[in-house]
Amino acid sequence: MGKLSSKRIWQIALIMSFWFVISFITNILGPLIPDIISNFSLKNLALAGFIPTSFFVAYAVMSIPAGLMIEKWGEKRVLLFGFLMPFIGSLLFAFLHTYPVLLCSCFIIGLGMAMLQTVLNPLQRTVGGEENYAFVGELGQLVFSCASFISPLVYTYYVKNPMSIVPPELPWVSLYYLFAVILIFMIFAVLLCKFPKIELRNDEKSGTKSSYFELFKKRYVWLFALGIFCYVSTEQGTSIYMSTFLEKYHSVDPQILGAHTVAYFWGSMLVGCVLGLVLLKLFDSKKLLRCSGYLASVLLAVALFGSRQTALFCFPAIGFSISMMYSIIFSLALNSAAEHHGSFAGILCSAIVGGAVGPLLIGLLSDATGSLRIGMFLIFAFIFYMTSIGFWAKPIVSNKTVLDKKMFNVT
Repeated sequence: MGKLSSKRIWQIALIMSFWFVISFITNILGPLIPDIISNFSLKNLALAGFIPTSFFVAYAVMSIPAGLMIEKWGEKRVLLFGFLMPFIGSLLFAFLHTYPVLLCSCFIIGLGMAMLQTVLNPLQRTVGGEENYAFVGELGQLVFSCASFISPLVYTYYVKNPMSIVPPELPWVSLYYLFAVILIFMIFAVLLCKFPKIELRNDEKSGTKSSYFELFKKRYVWLFALGIFCYVSTEQGTSIYMSTFLEKYHSVDPQILGAHTVAYFWGSMLVGCVLGLVLLKLFDSKKLLRCSGYLASVLLAVALFGSRQTALFCFPAIGFSISMMYSIIFSLALNSAAEHHGSFAGILCSAIVGGAVGPLLIGLLSDATGSLRIGMFLIFAFIFYMTSIGFWAKPIVSNKTVLDKKMFNVT
């Protein structure tokens, strides 16, 4: 890692705290779903599916506009609004804890998170420098995964030790007061810290309308966007319904063991990310994508049809198996395009709306068949499509590996 001044190190540490907060708030939905169903007397799983839908649809709404905001307003204003939106959304539900308000709160929080994720990637490149971009980016992913692991454990703590200001029957509402406190600290941190001005690279700029129209005409753009859609549908569909499934079919306490299982899902994803750094230097990314898909399919099948103990092991292990799939699909997509990378990246980020649609479709199918197990069969379809990318993708540039045949003069 290139030498950095103490000021830049402090700024990178602050950016890492931003990633932590984003993940801590974003990935709490899974453990909350059983409580939401029970406390608000939701009659079907589709209504529960609207919770992540209202959150992730905000990404489709805000991803591209956020890029334009950075160019027009600068990074500091976008950061401020990015933290202010979830602060407002958190307080809204903390004060008015009803199901409709929760939907509205999730949408507002999602808008802010989309703004933050859009600005943080180019910001950490600017602060850390080009030579440290890969290292700082991977550090951000590790911090993001750590926060996803910790948040379900914090949920369990507040279920056992709720704040005195929340209704006794809704102890988990304490989390939204905690979110508000954390977010106000982040707002003050942004106000007090001076970041260097972001100079967006060509592959980070939103691009012109003509570039989007040109990309929309290309078949591979839609195919790769569907791949990102399927990944987020798989990740969120598994993490959101995992605890509910364990409660329904194996009588697992969703507030303790169920929440911990969700935490282990994100923890195993963290382990997979670290291992992925090594594997991507050894093997072709397309082969790794196929292997990840095979492993995820087997683990999902065992989790859905196995015993209580195998389900408790295999559900978290799915996080490990899919940990590399997002980055591989994203890189294969961008490496398949000769130009307009910034616009293409915006389209791919908009496909994160899969986190909104996937869980909702699972809920609808579960209600229609009367079986959450059958509803979660949709995840097989998502995994199958992502695995297929490992066969048909034809990137202009492939990832360089130390096992490249040319290095060993193998014909």
